[in-house]
Amino acid sequence: MALAEVRLDIRGLPRDLDGLRIVQLSDIHFGPFFGPAELRRAVSIANEARPHVAVLTGDLITRRGDDVDGCLRELRRLRAEAGVYGCHGNHEFYAGTLEYTTYAGARLGFRFLRGESAVLRFGSARLNLAGHDYQRMGARYLPGLERLVEPGAFNLLIQHNPDVFPRAARAGFHAVLSGHTHGGQINVEILDENVNVARFFTPFVRGRYDIGPSRLYVSCGLGTVGVPVRLGAPPEITLVKLCAV
Repeated sequence: MALAEVRLDIRGLPRDLDGLRIVQLSDIHFGPFFGPAELRRAVSIANEARPHVAVLTGDLITRRGDDVDGCLRELRRLRAEAGVYGCHGNHEFYAGTLEYTTYAGARLGFRFLRGESAVLRFGSARLNLAGHDYQRMGARYLPGLERLVEPGAFNLLIQHNPDVFPRAARAGFHAVLSGHTHGGQINVEILDENVNVARFFTPFVRGRYDIGPSRLYVSCGLGTVGVPVRLGAPPEITLVKLCAV
């Protein structure tokens, strides 16, 4: 587990957002294979980066009955100048914890964005942080997304499923932070090709992608699902740095 530092070059980025640090924790899957000790370490690494904003991009737990409260208690130690925000993943949906996680998180100081946005001010610049619940792959993604775009601000979307990136770019978002794929979780090289299950479902598996001036970063996340194994996709705490070009 390590800090993955990511630079997002943004043309026309406001001067007061140049160098802004956003820490991202994704796909924690809190449970037997990623428990309190591991999450405590991840939060400590995130805090050492001294982020301006912290975001949680879904899948805090895996299944119904998992300890959502235990996960949130550990995340309560997360510190960021402008606060901690989140969006929900598919496993919150499967576990039926969307409403409860939103409520319990709010009591601890987290704001889960569910088809809404928060405008954060840094000097004379505005960062419009929008979030949405998990979008099923193949569905009509994010209807009405344009209403979350704030004219004159830097528009950043946090959304668990990276497949929404083309839709977000068309709507006017400058950047998207996602997870969901675990970076492929298990990657095998066959005939000089990197093969993983996620590649059969999405072209956005791991790392940075560009569509015109819009940027996407897909985090490998922290936990696992299916089998407690990672190969070629080490767990990461992501530090995204916005840079003007």
